[in-house]
Amino acid sequence: MISEEQKRVLDPERDAAALKALTHPLRIRLLGMLRQDGPATASELAVRTGESSASTSYHLRVLAKYAFVAEAEHRDGRERRWQAVHSVTSWSNKAMEAAPGSRAWVSLSRRAQIEHLEASLARHEADIADGRLGQEWVEPSGINDLMPRLTPESLTELWEVLGRKLEELTTRDEEDPRAAQVVFLTAGLPLAPRDPATAADASATAGTDTEDAS
Repeated sequence: MISEEQKRVLDPERDAAALKALTHPLRIRLLGMLRQDGPATASELAVRTGESSASTSYHLRVLAKYAFVAEAEHRDGRERRWQAVHSVTSWSNKAMEAAPGSRAWVSLSRRAQIEHLEASLARHEADIADGRLGQEWVEPSGINDLMPRLTPESLTELWEVLGRKLEELTTRDEEDPRAAQVVFLTAGLPLAPRDPATAADASATAGTDTEDAS
């Protein structure tokens, strides 16, 4: 369950500088790593990202300036450790749409989420193959590619239902030792009708349910 204290809600007017700070791809990546895997030093993050420790240290300080990360408890006195201040970053799409800079940031953030999905898929497959995850996770895991026809009201309701159910299940499983971190990336992207004669071939695979979760 994610409390309000664990959410960072961005406002395009009040948080313009913070939004600008998050436009750097490495900063988005570093923040995501700290949220997913917990506190780490700049050197540890440098190894995981392939960057120099000087670079990760600089970008962590920028994230700290805008209260996305903060110093964590140190294991020793040699190097500071960093932790994410919030579990999630959220915003109002309507508010972000009002300014070109905010729209660009939302687009960048969504593409970073797609990259995160790709990295998570590779990690999941390796964890299954190498036995770090048990076979009980094979059947319920997967990716759906569905294209329902919905109204704006129905799509809004769907988001709300998903949020309530996820909160319910997360609370239920909180103390269960079998629970594992699950990357649950959802998308609801309405598309305008297109002329079939000019539709891109890339859409030909849409609607395939090759990895349908049970």
